[in-house]
Amino acid sequence: MSDLSKAQLRRLDLTLLLVFLGLVQHRKAATVAAELGLTQSAISQAVKRLRDIFEDDLFLRRPHGMDPTTTALALEAPLRQAVETLRGALGTARAFDPTEAEGVVRIAAIDAEQAVLIPPLAARLRQTAPGLRLSVLPLGRTDAVEALTDGRADLALGFMWDLPDAILGQVLYQEGFLVVGLPRLLRSAPIISIDAYCAADHVLVSPAGDLRGVVDRRLEEMGRSRRIVLGLPAFLPALAAAADSGALLTLPSRLARRFAPAFGLVTAEPPIAVRSFPVSVFRHRRNERDPRTGWMMHQLVAAMAQQAAET
Repeated sequence: MSDLSKAQLRRLDLTLLLVFLGLVQHRKAATVAAELGLTQSAISQAVKRLRDIFEDDLFLRRPHGMDPTTTALALEAPLRQAVETLRGALGTARAFDPTEAEGVVRIAAIDAEQAVLIPPLAARLRQTAPGLRLSVLPLGRTDAVEALTDGRADLALGFMWDLPDAILGQVLYQEGFLVVGLPRLLRSAPIISIDAYCAADHVLVSPAGDLRGVVDRRLEEMGRSRRIVLGLPAFLPALAAAADSGALLTLPSRLARRFAPAFGLVTAEPPIAVRSFPVSVFRHRRNERDPRTGWMMHQLVAAMAQQAAET
């Protein structure tokens, strides 16, 4: 592909670039058509124009979708940067009116933040920005940073460390831990002794599938240990397992207070000191001045303030 002439550049428009980036990301014309509100025929015409302009096939049809060519992959980064630069310029120049806003806001979050943060945020959006829709991506830490970086997510929620300079965060609240279990196991709740804690069976939440967590490292420092009988990747199934099995579960305190009663479980303070951690909302630096992203972050802060005032 030779350098583009001015005549070729004049034939490019923003819709063509959005179709191109959508196909590189999703590899399916139907998905891109739905995302951009276009017909599949319009997508086909856009691909034809793109091939003519860039003098390359760009996308090869396969049974599973459309595979980008080497040229398309090479074009992705500069074209995405051009679109994001334009998006940022337009966002800065245009005031954001939530009552008139439309579109999809994509948020990366694992199940703890999905359960605690997403419901109150969704309730606020229904009242203040009914044209906005939320789509939650079940991504944690490394994957969430990648999603922010490549534009698949607008925001990310959770606890992250060693962030790249391009990712900006704002703390929403400090989180601690509680122990939950059946009332017959936590007779002295909200207190449990270290001996009773170590003697009990435990359920552990570990997305990576480990049967060892921060509590086990703390117990090891004290010369103690506990018996983990079940590891699960998400908290709500772990609550159900604790209710059915009679094992104890140590989990973030907001999640415990919100959902333990629904499973017939009571809460107690951990018998050992477990470090607290900040739960934050993150965005990419390119969206630092984007009014919609800033407004969404403000809604999360407001939702947490309202929740704190009601408890």
